[in-house]
Amino acid sequence: MARAPDPPSGRDDPFPEPVPLPIDGTLDLHAFAPGEVGTLVPEWIGACREAGLTELRIVHGKGIGALRRAVEALLARDPRVKAFRAAGEDAGGWGATLVTLHAP
Repeated sequence: MARAPDPPSGRDDPFPEPVPLPIDGTLDLHAFAPGEVGTLVPEWIGACREAGLTELRIVHGKGIGALRRAVEALLARDPRVKAFRAAGEDAGGWGATLVTLHAP
């Protein structure tokens, strides 16, 4: 299960326990450290598939494209993923990736 990012130093962690993510087909990576993506994305894909979702959206932001490339590399290696592509402008443009999973 994903964990909320660590608070800035000198502050108490408002989420000392794992925070459940809603399984609605959209994952916004802005709240997570880049180092968490390698385990977070595959776990989230599994949870979506268990929930019967096959059309997903991963929001990684535009930035310099490093996170997008990391997400795409994970998706390319995942046998549950049928296809993925940049989202249309109405769904985040190249700041988000649309994913289609194979049917369970």
